[in-house]
Amino acid sequence: MRLIILGPPGAGKGTQAERLCATHGIPHVSTGDIFRANIKDETPLGKQVKDILDAGGYVTDEITNQIVADRLAQPDATDGFLLDGYPRTMAQVDALDALLARDGHHVDGVLRLMVDDDELVARLTERAKTSGRVDDSEQVIRERQEIYNKETHPLAQTYAERGLLHELDGMGEVDEVTRRIDETLDQLVSRTA
Repeated sequence: MRLIILGPPGAGKGTQAERLCATHGIPHVSTGDIFRANIKDETPLGKQVKDILDAGGYVTDEITNQIVADRLAQPDATDGFLLDGYPRTMAQVDALDALLARDGHHVDGVLRLMVDDDELVARLTERAKTSGRVDDSEQVIRERQEIYNKETHPLAQTYAERGLLHELDGMGEVDEVTRRIDETLDQLVSRTA
């Protein structure tokens, strides 16, 4: 399966992605993790990305598309993957479509975790306390949510029009959310089989 997981910060994407990938034997491809690893290892890409982020900018679509293309070309992603944090723009959607089409593939499904805004704020302020991130004030968190919603709305709409979007309740215990995802994927597999 070639999947995308969408959801705002605090929705539980990382936790659910790890579980999903372990169960289905596909790699979790997180652009954020790739960027952080390159920055930590001080690779040429990491230095470039760090300079962009330190200046308050966004990593360009061109750089992000190349990183994803390189990662999806690795052998463990041949039979499927779960993309987390990508695509984020319509240009990235187009690049992903073109990349997959070259090998006769396409996105099989897009999972969107839906979580109440107040619950997201509560989760992220708690995470900020435990991780020591002082920049995660309620105001900052709400501003990030607004930006995220504006950025991802066109993507979600596009994937919904293609019949690929599966909106899932991200509220409740981790195991409950995992069960909802598994049920959705079972239906997706039975439709494509």
